[in-house]
Amino acid sequence: MTEMIARTRRGHRGPPAALPAHDALRLRLGTSCLAVAIALLWCNCALAAEPRVLLLRGWFGVFSTGMDSLASELKAKGIKAEVAGHVYWSTAVKDIVKERAAGNTGPLVLVGHSQGANNVIDMARSLEARKIPVDLLVTLAPFMQDPLPSNVVRAVNYYQSPGWGAPLTTDRGFHGELSNINVGDDWTIAHVSIDKSSRIHTDIAREIAAVLQAKEKEGAEEGNPLTAAAQPSSPQKKLPPQAQAQ
Repeated sequence: MTEMIARTRRGHRGPPAALPAHDALRLRLGTSCLAVAIALLWCNCALAAEPRVLLLRGWFGVFSTGMDSLASELKAKGIKAEVAGHVYWSTAVKDIVKERAAGNTGPLVLVGHSQGANNVIDMARSLEARKIPVDLLVTLAPFMQDPLPSNVVRAVNYYQSPGWGAPLTTDRGFHGELSNINVGDDWTIAHVSIDKSSRIHTDIAREIAAVLQAKEKEGAEEGNPLTAAAQPSSPQKKLPPQAQAQ
């Protein structure tokens, strides 16, 4: 390399001399190390953005088999989802806290039916105390549920009036988006079948895909120094509290 620089400075126009063997070895080793470093960095970024989609069944899981079919539909679309009984919610909170401590900051999606719907709200409230956001929370026919905490970015609630469930309310510090959707006019939907509705499955899959795509785009822009430098450092616009769409 030194010889090549010297030739350039002297205005040498001939072809550069071959690198000595030890320099060529160093060059190959340096290139290999750079490739390994890039691969490790890419893997770490991928792990850091790993999404978690959790679906909770209702009481005893007997009438919430729609959560299993929804998970299968999501997996067919390339979205990894796990299904569990509603009693798993407190253990799930501990697992999520551990994942965040390990550096996984990927999007978090919580979906629940009946008692599972109440418990995903419980999960969000527990995560709020640890300053962990919930990117999307979907509830199917919750009953006597608590208000949504402020760490929920977007929530969609399906309920029946007349019928089972009620519109969700929010804490005073809530600045996310809330959509309360009344499906009481659909005679094919009841409390034990709302989790199996193909129409609702399609809506939920679309909501989840939108969240994951937005997070992926956000992560790509943050990881690109040119994009990050071009963006103005203006404060983030906040939605009005308790924004609801009937």
